[in-house]
Amino acid sequence: MLTDEQKSGLLRVARESMTAHVLGRSAVPAHEWLELPGASGVFVTIKRRGELRGCLGTLQCRAGLAEEVARCARDSASEDPRFPRVARGELPDLTVEVSVLGPLEQIDPTEPDAIVVGRHGLVVEDGRRRGLLLPQVPVEWGWTAEQFLRQTCTKANLAEDCWSSGAARVYRFEAEVFGE
Repeated sequence: MLTDEQKSGLLRVARESMTAHVLGRSAVPAHEWLELPGASGVFVTIKRRGELRGCLGTLQCRAGLAEEVARCARDSASEDPRFPRVARGELPDLTVEVSVLGPLEQIDPTEPDAIVVGRHGLVVEDGRRRGLLLPQVPVEWGWTAEQFLRQTCTKANLAEDCWSSGAARVYRFEAEVFGE
C-alpha cells in the first residue's frame, strides 16, 4: 500500500519525465526515496481532456519503481503505436495516472469470481501474443467480467473466446491506481 506522499512523488516523476521528454530536455533523475519493494510492474496512462492519449508499461520492473515510472511516462508520450507523439502544445491539457501492479496469478476464468471488475486487471497470453487491460478499463467502459475477458483477448490479437478452449493462459492482477 502506497502512502499519499509516495503516490504524489510517483505522479510528479511521471509528469516531470513526460514534460522533459516532450520538450527535449534532459531526463529527470529518479527519486531514490520512492523505491518501493513488492511492485511487479507499472503502467503510466496519459489522458487529454479525459480521453486516452497514451498508455505503456511493464509487467516486470527491472529498475527501481521511480525509474520505471519515468521510463513508462516517456514511452507513453512517444512510443504508444496507437497515437502520434505528444506535442508541446498538448502538455497543459494532459493528466497522468500511475498503476502499480501486484503479481500475476494464473486463473481459470470459468471459476466464479475469478474476475472481479474494478479489482482485477487481466493478461491473456497465447504463444508470443499477449494482451493486458488495467483494472480501471472495464469500469470506464461499463463492461461485465466476460466482456472484459473478451476485450483482453482482442487486445492480444486473439479470438475473443480463445480462453474457452484452454489454449490461452489467463492471468489476473491487482493494481494500485492513482492520478492527477
